[in-house]
Amino acid sequence: MSASGSRPTARRIVGIETEYGITCASSTGDAPPLDAEQAARELFEPLLQRHRSSNIFTRGGGRLYLDVGAHPEYATAECDRLEDLIAQDRAGDLMMTDLAERANARLAEAGVPGRIHLLKNNLDAQGNGFGSHENYLIRRSAGFFQDAQALVPHLVTRQILTGAGHITADPRGRVRYCFSQRAGQMQDPVSAATTRARPLINTRDEPHADAEHYRRLHVIAGDSTMAQGSTLLRAGAMDLLLDYLESGGSLDDLALAEPMRAIRDTCLDLSGTVTLERADGGTITPVDLQAEHLERVSEHARRELDLSDSQHSVLDLWDRGLEAVRAANPALVATELDWAVKHQLLARYAARSGVTLDDPRMARLALAYHDIGANDGLRPRLEQAGLLRRWVDEEACRQAVSQPPATTRAHLRGTAVGRAEDLRRDLSVDWVSLRLDDGTSSTISLKDPFTTRDERVDALLEAMESGPRGLPTGV
Repeated sequence: MSASGSRPTARRIVGIETEYGITCASSTGDAPPLDAEQAARELFEPLLQRHRSSNIFTRGGGRLYLDVGAHPEYATAECDRLEDLIAQDRAGDLMMTDLAERANARLAEAGVPGRIHLLKNNLDAQGNGFGSHENYLIRRSAGFFQDAQALVPHLVTRQILTGAGHITADPRGRVRYCFSQRAGQMQDPVSAATTRARPLINTRDEPHADAEHYRRLHVIAGDSTMAQGSTLLRAGAMDLLLDYLESGGSLDDLALAEPMRAIRDTCLDLSGTVTLERADGGTITPVDLQAEHLERVSEHARRELDLSDSQHSVLDLWDRGLEAVRAANPALVATELDWAVKHQLLARYAARSGVTLDDPRMARLALAYHDIGANDGLRPRLEQAGLLRRWVDEEACRQAVSQPPATTRAHLRGTAVGRAEDLRRDLSVDWVSLRLDDGTSSTISLKDPFTTRDERVDALLEAMESGPRGLPTGV
């Protein structure tokens, strides 16, 4: 497929931050015994006991913490391979599931009639939203804002491929199935604000790397993904688009006149054929817009790139996902993309039970799809039945809980955190720095996210072998 003299895509650091919904369901049918804040405190009790903090970095290189609004959150370690990203994302689910199971055991022992559930979705019962954010490291350049604006049409319409699916009421009050939970929450295309308005791309300049060389493209428009195919496609497509733009490609002619209206119109139209106004005065449909993005990226790959197997899978799934929308046939990707998996799940239940989308049982089934619990959620059963495809096996995901990616800075961080925990040494950690808290060492700044070896970290690991020991303190 690639031309002679082709190259890999530019090496890129990618990460995903996931906010989880939390609830404590009553086992007696009464009011929930714990509200969200109480449930979150119970969930993080082991971290408070062990680390004296609800904000820690893990052996796997990621960050586990309690965000504002009582949302448990996990941020993956830095990844430069799609397979590592998928494994890291699932590792977050596994860690959260373990915390929930331990919390539920404590509640049962205390006689509390309730069970904590963690939901990898983007809306609670009151309509409050929470996110799944993507981070892409890019070279600092004067064209950052132009490229960010150029990516808006892709982010507006990619929900027809990577949306999680959602039962909602349209503006006329009709209950219907749509592509995305997140689309209706977005308010701006590109902005540095996140509290007063949710932009598709947050431009706050916080690279977690050498600021002279890098910026971070912070995308907050995506649905949380349960299916590995959705995770693969949303991150892989963006990586390929960024490589295309960085190589001189242009998407400027695909700009939309009203992107925030377009994102809502796209969400509600499962046919993918709603008319979107272009900034140049023409019109285009979401399917055609995504097809144009795919064609330009594919041509770029044919001319210049030597794609990995996972990147070939991205292009294949992108193409087949569009065909599923065009043909109104979710079955074409019904084991790979969340919106299609959930659509088929609901359709089968409706046919078997004789219910419609407005039946409360349909809403409960849709919510169960997002429950990450090993016993309460549907994902393990769907995977075992062959109804949900995996690109990375369970063992690799479990290993990612305690083993960081070997090809990025996360390797250094995860190794240091693991050694500190084993030796009961106090270590201060953030995305860029490490410091042994015994007063004898200075802070180590790791500004290169691609580095995997550092003599200063080697010395830090040796220093942990001596000196006073106490309880490790995640930061």
